[in-house]
Amino acid sequence: MTIPTSSRGRRRAPTRIERAAGRAAALQRPRVILALLLLLALTCVMLLDGYLRAEVGGDQRVRTGAGSGKVPDKILNGGPILTFRGGQATTVSVPAKTIALTFDDGPNPTWTPKVLEILRKYDVPGTFFLVGSMVSRYPGIVKTMVRQGNEVGVHTFTHVDLSYQSDARIKREMEQTQLALAGAAGITTTLFRAPYSSETDAIDNYSWPVYQKLGKEGYTSVFVDTDSDDWKRPGVSKIVQWATPKGTKGASVLFHDAGGERSQTIEALPTYIEKMKAKGYTFTTISGVLEQQRAAERRAVAPDVSAVPSRQGGLQAAHHTATGMTLYEGKALVAAVAVAESVLSVGLAIVGVAVMGRFGMMVILARRHHRRRNRRRFSWGPPVTRPVSVIVPAYNEKECIANTLESLARSTHPIEIIVVDDGSTDGTSEIARAAAESPGMTNVRVIRQENAGKPAALNNGVRSASYDIVVMMDGDTVFEPETVRHLVQPFADPSVGAVAGNAKVGNRNTGIGAWQHIEYVMGFNLDRRMYDLLRCMPTIPGAIGAFRREAVLAVGGMSEDTLAEDTDITIALHRAGWRVVYQEHAKAWTEAPGSLKQLWSQRYRWSYGTMQALWKHRKSLTDKGASGRFGRVGMPLVVIFQIVTPVFAPLIDVFTVYSMIFVDFRAALLAWPAVLGIQLTCAAYAFRLDREKYRYLLMMPLQQLAYRQMMYLVLIHSCITALTGGRLRWQKLKRTGEVGTPAGVS
Repeated sequence: MTIPTSSRGRRRAPTRIERAAGRAAALQRPRVILALLLLLALTCVMLLDGYLRAEVGGDQRVRTGAGSGKVPDKILNGGPILTFRGGQATTVSVPAKTIALTFDDGPNPTWTPKVLEILRKYDVPGTFFLVGSMVSRYPGIVKTMVRQGNEVGVHTFTHVDLSYQSDARIKREMEQTQLALAGAAGITTTLFRAPYSSETDAIDNYSWPVYQKLGKEGYTSVFVDTDSDDWKRPGVSKIVQWATPKGTKGASVLFHDAGGERSQTIEALPTYIEKMKAKGYTFTTISGVLEQQRAAERRAVAPDVSAVPSRQGGLQAAHHTATGMTLYEGKALVAAVAVAESVLSVGLAIVGVAVMGRFGMMVILARRHHRRRNRRRFSWGPPVTRPVSVIVPAYNEKECIANTLESLARSTHPIEIIVVDDGSTDGTSEIARAAAESPGMTNVRVIRQENAGKPAALNNGVRSASYDIVVMMDGDTVFEPETVRHLVQPFADPSVGAVAGNAKVGNRNTGIGAWQHIEYVMGFNLDRRMYDLLRCMPTIPGAIGAFRREAVLAVGGMSEDTLAEDTDITIALHRAGWRVVYQEHAKAWTEAPGSLKQLWSQRYRWSYGTMQALWKHRKSLTDKGASGRFGRVGMPLVVIFQIVTPVFAPLIDVFTVYSMIFVDFRAALLAWPAVLGIQLTCAAYAFRLDREKYRYLLMMPLQQLAYRQMMYLVLIHSCITALTGGRLRWQKLKRTGEVGTPAGVS
């Protein structure tokens, strides 16, 4: 903050207001930083999830038709196992009547466990070439795989053709997969199979340097010489036939335990194992083949030397125990993936259940509420005809106060009007007094007080009221002639302590006004019908509400503990045993914020004040009687529908964009309108109940794209303010006075 100087250039001490502004700015900075960190965290979670699914950074290119002139003939015509012992490229063939059973593309949560169960049943080992991203998502399967005695190899992290990749990308693909294996099973491996590879004669001039590079790093590259082609799903008999080597030849046989629907593989595998065992074949791993070859070499050099028996047939020879930073980084990777997967899946589940549940409850209960309250025989009791007090708190409302009082003067119900001027500096009280002295304006009192805030002004009005029913409204609101009469009729029921009216947006002919109009009709009034039927109305709007004076005084009046005094008093009345209802026919027209900045300020105050009120009344969760009923019914509904759902709702839009870019453009393009269609249906029903014009619903798609995101940011800001213990002062919105008589609103 710049320190002001005097006219002579000397520095002067900042005023009290300037010091307060400086402190407020200092408090805001960490909250903004926290909000940005949350946004960054969500972005990182999405990018990590996209990378795991090969949607971010994925490369679908597959090289075909390349020449192989630079590849030695002995490699092209050799066995399926390529080693670089002593720096020399050598191939190894599988011994006769031996099968090295290999599986690609896993782990998969559906098919891999079924494959493992078959191998365990027949006591047959397998070698699984695993995709690192899948390992990090399903570490438990890999741990079981290794513990069962199977062997694992690297199949890259994102299943890319390495012949297209840079050295840095190749290194990253291998290292990340090793980290995933370390985190999942505590091991690393020396085995590698390239995605899209087949027999050694398919090695070309582009992939050969990759195998050489990896060979120097100690990797053994594994190919196939018998392919079941199970990915084609040709039928069980074909899979068994194609996986069977000719004569008594040994073979590295390829199956798939992931990458698609593998029911035929699961059905064919037992038949294949039984067939090969009946022919006298034995099953081993790739390491088992290598140890047999080395044993044969030792016998050739020293025939009298007995072969050293391999550990479990060589099952663990390619594995090395992960230690040090490799182990810790691997566990961190698996943990990060688990968090990313759970955050996104839980977030979407919450959104789906909460949003659809809310829509379903609102429509069903709102319809029941409308039918019940609009029946011909419905009555609250004997008509309420006695006079009531209307309290109008006002602070710098010079643009609006005259219209407000003029609308009250036309009331068909007997009223006294109490204008409480809360220290206005713009002549509001003078305008109110002048209006009170005009013809047709009777029974109007103007009370002036030092600026103390809206709750204090309302309390002053309640204490000064002459009648047992008090109607509270904002200084920028106008009533219809029948509003007060409709609003007070529920007090014929002695159990009713307060009544919420139907607040309408008067300045709805702008884009931002139309957005708020949709929100008021659908989000607020439809909600109130639902809450009324469930007897847990959380808020009586400040623009239009009526109370029993004795009930307000009994709970201590309007509290200054929160910024949402309307929510605070409503919950307090519930806890005191009073019933709070909604009167749809009592309409008030209010001036909604006319700019995004003002809207942000208002909704920030509302959402933060609601959180304060919920926290203040948290003991109702464990109370008995009426207080406990609201705590265990109303409080959870408010948290779910007014905090949790709006916070997670933008994920619908975020994931739509995400899916359109990285997943399936067409499916995402169809999914978003489907969700929007459900929302439009609910909104249209709400408009029908309130007898509103449907043309404003044309603004709803744009509202979902822009307005909903802003409400999300407001809630995040409010949550951070609440968590950091911040304080928020009352924020006065700039008014224009454009909401005149209700008849003029279209």
